[in-house]
Amino acid sequence: MPAKRPPARPTAEHAPLELERFLPYRLSIVSNTVSQAIADDYQRRFDLGVTEWRVMAVLARFDGLSAREVAERTAMDKVAVSRALARLVEAGRVHRATHDGDKRRSVLNLSEAGWAIHDQVAPMARARERELLAKLDAEEQAWLERILDKLMPEERESPL
Repeated sequence: MPAKRPPARPTAEHAPLELERFLPYRLSIVSNTVSQAIADDYQRRFDLGVTEWRVMAVLARFDGLSAREVAERTAMDKVAVSRALARLVEAGRVHRATHDGDKRRSVLNLSEAGWAIHDQVAPMARARERELLAKLDAEEQAWLERILDKLMPEERESPL
């Protein structure tokens, strides 16, 4: 049986992060909580995961992207995007075509079935957003928008 280690104690060389005050952690918690609240609805109704929904939302906004471009716009892992796309294509929610000039590059679009789901999930997502923003007054909402604009990487347009 391995020896038990004593509980970690903060020292100058092993000072733990105060996660409750650490901005990346707090943003992650808010993001995950909000995303999961919306996801519970569409997962149950459409058997659609968070990554799949984000891919669909990006394709609804920016038609004809490649898988790489979807990954860039969502700041998600390329492998996760690839798996989500495979599930969406197999389910008939996304069409994958070959780019005219480059057989290695695929062009992705929502199918009619994908648009039908999108047109039900997007209003649900907007309603959740309104509920969240209702916790803030108009000035706080404006500040939040400005702060998020400053914190967003410049090379991306509206990741979800």
